[in-house]
Amino acid sequence: MFKNNKKSVFRILIIFLQLLLRKYPSALFVLKWLLITLIMGVLIGSASAFFLQTLEWATQFRENHIWLIIFLPLGGFSVGLLYYYFGEDVEAGNNLLIETIHEPKQKIPLKMAFFVYLGTMITHFFGGSAGREGTALQMAGSIADQFSKPFRLSADERKILIISAIAAGFGSVFGTPLAGAVFGLEVFLVGKLRYNALFPAISAAVIADLVTKLWNTRHTHYQINFIPEISFLNIFYAVIAGVFFGICAATFSKTIHKTGNLFKSKISYPPLRPLAGGIIVASAVFLIGTTKYIGLGIPTIIDSFEKQLPAYDFVVKMIFTIITLAAGFKGGEVTPLFFIGATLGNALGYFIPLPIALLSGIGFVAVFAGATNTPIACSIMAIELFGNECGVYVAIACVVSYLFSGSNSIYKSQIIGEPKNNRFLKDMGKKLTEL
Repeated sequence: MFKNNKKSVFRILIIFLQLLLRKYPSALFVLKWLLITLIMGVLIGSASAFFLQTLEWATQFRENHIWLIIFLPLGGFSVGLLYYYFGEDVEAGNNLLIETIHEPKQKIPLKMAFFVYLGTMITHFFGGSAGREGTALQMAGSIADQFSKPFRLSADERKILIISAIAAGFGSVFGTPLAGAVFGLEVFLVGKLRYNALFPAISAAVIADLVTKLWNTRHTHYQINFIPEISFLNIFYAVIAGVFFGICAATFSKTIHKTGNLFKSKISYPPLRPLAGGIIVASAVFLIGTTKYIGLGIPTIIDSFEKQLPAYDFVVKMIFTIITLAAGFKGGEVTPLFFIGATLGNALGYFIPLPIALLSGIGFVAVFAGATNTPIACSIMAIELFGNECGVYVAIACVVSYLFSGSNSIYKSQIIGEPKNNRFLKDMGKKLTEL
């Protein structure tokens, strides 16, 4: 009797699915990508949890044993050796993921996840100034691409897979799944979104974020206690702040690429580049007598929301991060960009009459928006982190920052889908130059 009931239920389910697919063909797309992103999300979320927890341990251990910074040059040399002899095909990092979305070629090696994790842990353990998003994205992309063959994905579906992986990695490492989904859609093609990847990106990001939290992984919480009423004057202040954030983003992007080229032109043997960078960073740490500008810099970011900081903090962090990453250390630029943006926003509080916490929160995401050309994702990220009350201010500053950062980006493989400035603005610029 029980077996007959079971068969009947199964038949009814099959009939229901057949009717559903006939009437709604998109149902098959949803079911397929729900299955794929469920598997991806569990693996990527678990990888992010492991990465974040071990990174927190490494940071705490370093802060309790400052003498470890002496060995940063040797750590850099070991990372350089690892990538030069065994990881040349994954050296491009995030740019490799973006290139795969544009033109899928060979499968992304799984070793990318192991190499970037090890490289990032060495960087943070010995005191380099780097982030964590690059590691999360590369781990996610390399894990996800292993499923392209088992699921027999076409070239176009593989593009969706990598977009979803980026969304999952970003969303889980920062605890912002919606921002992660939009970031995955927005980052590879400036000015355009790929809507056929919308559901997979959201699904992957949400699942990965849930799994990361199930592993009892903590995310940093920031708070903006007071947000003033929206007015024409306050909107004007947000625009002015956005201009500063955009210029800062452009400066960071240009300088990190130029510094990287400088290291390459002056030092022909790649493993020696992070060795030299490590000597510079370690010497600077002991010279200035503080570790606030190395690692992720989370304590200083939190402080920027609560009190007035020295106006030069963002410049010093920018220098430390550019030397660290341009020399060849691993990690990422995003969390340092959060630091740079938050402390720059704090510094703007000296002459822009908006609350310091609001300016720090706006800068937190707006500099990142300008450096990655992802204003929508950054606006959503601010709402997820700080609450929807700041939404108008953040959106205005992020868009202005995006416009003022020009054609610059921390990702060399980004392609311009829609120019930021139309013909009218270009013509006006030429006329002003002539004058």
